[in-house]
Amino acid sequence: MALISQEEFKKITDFKQDICVSIFIPTQRGGKEVLEQKNKKHLKSTWDQVKRELEDRSVSAEKIKGIGKPIEALLEDPEFWRHQSDGLAIFSSEGFFEKYTVPVNFEAHHYISNDFYVKPLAPLTTDEGRFYLLAVQQDKVEFYEATKNTIGEIYVEDLTPSQLEDRVGYDFEEKNRKQKTQNSTMGTSTSHGYDAANRDDKNEILRFFNAIDKGLHEVLRDENVPLVVACQDYLFPIYKEANSYKNLFDQVVPGNPSDTDMFGLHEKALKVMEPHLEKKKRSKLESFNELTPDKTSSSISDIIPAAYEGKVDTLFLENRSEVWGTYDEQNRKVEVSKEQSSDNTSLMNLAAAKVIETGGSVFLIESAFMPEKEAKVNAIFRYS
Repeated sequence: MALISQEEFKKITDFKQDICVSIFIPTQRGGKEVLEQKNKKHLKSTWDQVKRELEDRSVSAEKIKGIGKPIEALLEDPEFWRHQSDGLAIFSSEGFFEKYTVPVNFEAHHYISNDFYVKPLAPLTTDEGRFYLLAVQQDKVEFYEATKNTIGEIYVEDLTPSQLEDRVGYDFEEKNRKQKTQNSTMGTSTSHGYDAANRDDKNEILRFFNAIDKGLHEVLRDENVPLVVACQDYLFPIYKEANSYKNLFDQVVPGNPSDTDMFGLHEKALKVMEPHLEKKKRSKLESFNELTPDKTSSSISDIIPAAYEGKVDTLFLENRSEVWGTYDEQNRKVEVSKEQSSDNTSLMNLAAAKVIETGGSVFLIESAFMPEKEAKVNAIFRYS
């Protein structure tokens, strides 16, 4: 799975050209749908529809071919379709192509304009219910990116040792097996598979965890979301000692990770993380209602210029809605249109891109939970 860094996000939002195509489709991770190539068929039908719309706009066949070439290549890549998450986002234009398999359940959507559509990516840029999950045992390491509704594995074999033996050598496994045999012969047992009081064993596990932490730094260095660890209870204090990531969650997902599958781990992690997951969003929603009117707005004509000037702290967007129009940055003038046309753009997308770019938070909210329900866009301004 590819993660979208701040730099990659900015590259997408900065790109402007006469024809930019954004495609979002829900995908399945495995099972019958994958075997029947449902994901691939969904992209093909969407791209066919986009081509027809481009033709209706009198876009040249040569330009359509240039935009579609990397999409067509994806459709012919069987290996790509074997490793999907919950959603696929594609950004394609002449001379530009990016694709992301992400743990977000997109609604099927495509967008043609002179910029790319990034509003659906907001959950990946705001720590609303997003977290990393590290499932670690002495013989297995797995790393996941998750939200409240989804989970997907991030492959880190090239960054971290896959088992303790890889880090500290064969001697540990051999010594550990002898220890178990001795305990069995003597009629004693240890539920942890090694003598917890054995300092040498702890040091070897600490070395193993240090190597994992070092490898994960390559993924987590610019992140600001929680990392929760799933492991047996006795291992968690050792991992905490090795950890250097500033947002390690202080509670462990208990039990042996091998006792369940990825989705079972996700369910257990959510129980541990539940008090944290929506804390920020709840706090911001409460703030909107408590702040004085000069610190909030529900007017798109005020919010867009403020977003461009980096003055928006938090943006609430009605999830299934759009506001079409234009923005004249030089004159700070917003014009709202009744419907989409080739001459306007999504003002909600414009606001989302600028708020994320300037370090603000963007939340996609169902209409019933918007702070000001009569408006599709609400904002909290940064204090001056």
